[in-house]
Amino acid sequence: MTQRPFNFSAGPAALPEEVLSQVAAEMLDWHGSGMSVMEMSHRGPEFTAICATAERDLRELLQVPSNFHILFMQGGGLAENAIVPLNLSRGGEVDVVVTGSWSKKSAEEARRYADVGIAADGAPAKYSAIPSPASWQLRKNAAYVHICSNETIDGVEFHQLPDLKALGSDAPLVIDCSSHQLSRSIDWSKVGLAFGGAQKNIGPAGLTLVFVREDLLDRALAICPSAFEFKTVAAAQSMYNTPPTFSIYVAGLVFQWLKRFSYAGKTGVAAIEQRNIDKAALLYGALDASNLFENRVAADCRSRMNIPFYLRGEYNTPALNAAFLDGAKARQLLQLKGHKSVGGMRASIYNAMPLEGVQALVAYLKDFEAQHG
Repeated sequence: MTQRPFNFSAGPAALPEEVLSQVAAEMLDWHGSGMSVMEMSHRGPEFTAICATAERDLRELLQVPSNFHILFMQGGGLAENAIVPLNLSRGGEVDVVVTGSWSKKSAEEARRYADVGIAADGAPAKYSAIPSPASWQLRKNAAYVHICSNETIDGVEFHQLPDLKALGSDAPLVIDCSSHQLSRSIDWSKVGLAFGGAQKNIGPAGLTLVFVREDLLDRALAICPSAFEFKTVAAAQSMYNTPPTFSIYVAGLVFQWLKRFSYAGKTGVAAIEQRNIDKAALLYGALDASNLFENRVAADCRSRMNIPFYLRGEYNTPALNAAFLDGAKARQLLQLKGHKSVGGMRASIYNAMPLEGVQALVAYLKDFEAQHG
């Protein structure tokens, strides 16, 4: 089989090839039902089984405790920036740790519904580091504390979730984990709610995953739309309105793929986490050894998923950036252009990116530097 191009898109992102093949094979007739999944009633026995299996596999993969509900919702991570304060803020105080573009958006959106305090802000360091939790200014009456545990644009990741109790706060921790969910394990003892769009590591755009602790279900503001109220969605087992059925189906296939996945003597999430560590170490090592390219994020909080990089100094010109991207495309290394707000390049190396893809990118970096450095 011909090698497909390596797709470094930040999202919607690459999916495992065997999952795409299974989707293609089942497109016209799912398991002898005579229907595509896109044509099924979301309340029929076929899709009900698909959804239940997906939820069970996800709970197993991430070892989600029984006191957490898993909700299949819509609107993406951006909509959750409104849905979360509508459900949890009670119109009072909310603390946000701003570590990049997405947590900044979260703070701005939450101000529509709550009194938002910026507990810490990485802007002075140009979002190249995470402010030490010991320095966070947490308010006693905050309804929750929000972090983005992986900043897709800026390439910053919390490798350890903060322990709010150790910081003297009883507020639940809310994490936007859109761009690294299922890439590693989660310490649920530190989390009240986690959410993320599926289009990075899990499946097509359209599905949003919400993991919400039982005791946080009954706090919604009266103005919260019923389809976005966590208690309502949980009671209806994500079927209050028509869910994104096809996205749930594909996500379920990805969960099954991940359960089968093995690497370095490990399986499942432990295996994919180890491969993600190895991929990131390979790419960061090449960038750190380069005289032409650089990554600007502090070593202790570099993302394993989203790696922005830039041409150094006088080499950082529009012409040379364009030449790099053109050459990458010619080598079938796709979608390496950095986000428009920061420029440069970005390699998103989610779960579906094989080690060989990163090796191919590193080889190209070295060849490009030999030619232009």
